[in-house]
Amino acid sequence: MPFNDSFMQELKYKTDIEDIISGYVSLRKRGNTSVGLCPFHNEKTPSFTVYNDTQSYYCFGCGAGGGAINFIMRIENLDFTDAVKFLADRAGLQMPQDGFDDSLAKRRRNILAINRETAKFYYNYMMSPEGKVGLDYFLNRGLRPNTIKRFGLGYAPDAWDELLKYLKNKGFSVSDMVAANVVKISKNNHYYDTFKNRVITPIIDVRGNVIAFGGRVLDDSKPKYINTADTLVYKKTNELFAMNLAKESKADNLILCEGYMDVIAMHEAGFTNAVAGCGTALTSEQVRLISRYTNEVILAYDADEAGQKAIDKAVRLFSQTDVKIRIPVLTGGKDPDEIIRNLGRDRFKGMLDGASNEIEFALLGLKSKYNTNSTQGKIDYLNDAVKILAGTSPIEQDIYLTRLSEELEVSKQSIKAQLDSYSKRYSRRKEKAEYKRIVDESVRNNNKQTYDENISLRQIKAEERIIGLLLKNPDYIKALDGFDSALLSSPFIKKVYDISVSRIKNGLELDLNDFSQVLTAQEIGRLSGIIARTPKEKDKDPTAEFKDCVKVIRDEFEKKSIKQTDLSDNESFLKLFGKSDNK
Repeated sequence: MPFNDSFMQELKYKTDIEDIISGYVSLRKRGNTSVGLCPFHNEKTPSFTVYNDTQSYYCFGCGAGGGAINFIMRIENLDFTDAVKFLADRAGLQMPQDGFDDSLAKRRRNILAINRETAKFYYNYMMSPEGKVGLDYFLNRGLRPNTIKRFGLGYAPDAWDELLKYLKNKGFSVSDMVAANVVKISKNNHYYDTFKNRVITPIIDVRGNVIAFGGRVLDDSKPKYINTADTLVYKKTNELFAMNLAKESKADNLILCEGYMDVIAMHEAGFTNAVAGCGTALTSEQVRLISRYTNEVILAYDADEAGQKAIDKAVRLFSQTDVKIRIPVLTGGKDPDEIIRNLGRDRFKGMLDGASNEIEFALLGLKSKYNTNSTQGKIDYLNDAVKILAGTSPIEQDIYLTRLSEELEVSKQSIKAQLDSYSKRYSRRKEKAEYKRIVDESVRNNNKQTYDENISLRQIKAEERIIGLLLKNPDYIKALDGFDSALLSSPFIKKVYDISVSRIKNGLELDLNDFSQVLTAQEIGRLSGIIARTPKEKDKDPTAEFKDCVKVIRDEFEKKSIKQTDLSDNESFLKLFGKSDNK
């Protein structure tokens, strides 16, 4: 059951969508709206718009939209109930005790509680005499007790059901333990601990909840690492290890590493702005999370081939944002943890301070492939170098052209001529690629529409206009007296229309947060787009507009009915007289 209307109304009055969203997105005023870079897809030109008059948001780039509840659901990866609770806590409201279905939210809370108790169990076991082998592992890695406690590190017993028995005694159900992925079920229907005889690293989200675990063996047995699978509270592609700590750092950037131990070692050494992905290659979701907290990232990836490939992918992902990246040349070890232990904190800090931007790093890597002491080596290097510079700004091009000219003793004019020639071809290819992207996106968006392909664009616009007008001008509902929603061609539009009319007639307000209880995220996004495309025109009378839209819908419905009748009559004619013709 949904929340009662009085509670939702009070939540609405105490929640300002711009205030909520500005905590995640940098907004700037544009007339009566506010705009910023969308947190749900990578973009450089702001297409994310917040509408204060309707307390809604809509992204013209990816189609995400809704009210404050939808925004919190998506940005914080919460279900509807938990998003409401999030906003209620923020507004100082008491959650109602009945009148809503809390089953999914309860399971989420149970999983979080299980994770919290599991983290305590592993930490306490490691600090006991029986778990000393785990503690020794971390101490031998150079970690101090304070760091071990700060990260909540632990050790899983070399037994199959110690955690299972512990959690049972705490009153948790086995089904919830399985849902949390701290317990598994065998083919023979026996339950056993997921982590056994491993050092444990809890993964904590930005709100301080223990959401998952990573486990590492102490010997050479396989698999070396085991990580929590995706659950109701954890999706590895969305999370960053230690972001809960790094976001509190006073540093003006973040250091992105590959592994948990790299991050912990860096925090131990004083680099409290270090984070890492959660058992997966860097994702666009993680990049967007990073962009919420910083404008610059240092990519401290491993020095091996896999690390270099990871850097290439990260550069591509960050190039779609405003986040600047710098890439250090790491020596003295295979990863930051080993480098710090081998060379010390200060030498490692020097490598970070000397980190290059992505252009410098790319040119440096390119130069290592050629013998620039030879004429052919210089030619090949410069031919590839201009490809890197083609996508940069004129100022950047001038700086790097000067540097290349001085390093290789080739005239700047010659290199620039080569760059200009390539840039023309590059620009044409880029335009074609962008055109293809727009066409493909248009096709995808059209496929998402719920209209029949035979419905005219005129009727689609009229139906969507009615919904937009109704949500913005509910007081004019009398203009729709006698209109039958069965005339609407889209099931989605009909559902929104019927809900709206029912709420208005029952004296209830229309708000996107109310629709969040009955529409999917995709439907809410589409409804937000309709609202965004329905500007309030001062010189137009809503009553007249309603009537115009109704006339269009009725006319189009009648046209379609006539066509169907003609077809039906023709088929009847053939059935009736066909046999006679064949006799």
